[in-house]
Amino acid sequence: MKKSIALTALGYVTTVALLLSFLYWFLRNEGFSEETFLAGSGLVLLLSAGWGYVIASQLVAPHKKREAHLLHLTKDIVHELNLPLSTIEANLSMLSKTAEDERTQKRLARIEGAAKRLSRLYEELLYTMRKEMQEITREQFSLDKLVKERIEIFEEQQRNPVTVDIDACMLFADKIGFEQMFDNLILNAMKYSPKTAPVHISCKNGILEIIDSGIGMDEAQLLRVFERYYQADTSISGEGIGLALVKAYCDREDIGIQIYSQKGEGTKVVLDLKRIIVN
Repeated sequence: MKKSIALTALGYVTTVALLLSFLYWFLRNEGFSEETFLAGSGLVLLLSAGWGYVIASQLVAPHKKREAHLLHLTKDIVHELNLPLSTIEANLSMLSKTAEDERTQKRLARIEGAAKRLSRLYEELLYTMRKEMQEITREQFSLDKLVKERIEIFEEQQRNPVTVDIDACMLFADKIGFEQMFDNLILNAMKYSPKTAPVHISCKNGILEIIDSGIGMDEAQLLRVFERYYQADTSISGEGIGLALVKAYCDREDIGIQIYSQKGEGTKVVLDLKRIIVN
């Protein structure tokens, strides 16, 4: 691909050089004047623009074709994933109604939990596709209900204890993106805290706060906290993109975000949701 681009660029430069040579010959034979210069220059620019358009079209067309094919293939795969998932959920519902012994009920509960996680992964895959195509839609949703649902998932995973004090309010935003942003912040709070240390979540007057008592960060680390691939503590597993994604989402949805932290004392993340609260 790089070789093809280099050869195309060389061909374009050669063509422009020939056109400039033609302009020189034209002015030399016709005599230099304002009229001849404008006429010759206009012709050179017109031919350069036309040739450039042809070259760009030839370079972009194969890429667009591959992109369209990949998108079509991905949509088909996502659709096929949904079919067995729906079958599992439907049959699981019927089995749950007939199961009587406790052992079977526990097994079915585990299967149900796995099915829910698969369903969630399916939604996130679909969301990622739509985001790439810039088809994200905003919707109204309850903040307290969303937080409760996300915390229940972490409780099932036996993560840190969580305390919640949230005023009931409705938000208008990209919901799945908000869930991913929230999950990233909660996971960070838990990952950098002792497993028994609680994480506190509160929302009053449109200000959402997530507070942990973990390892915290110093001023130098805070300055780089939103950099992609940056990790304040490299001894803890991760790729360092979580907070970069959080910042990108907040910027897109017009959510103010501030992080306060002290080394050894924990971290507080403050989100200003006033602009997305439904009055």
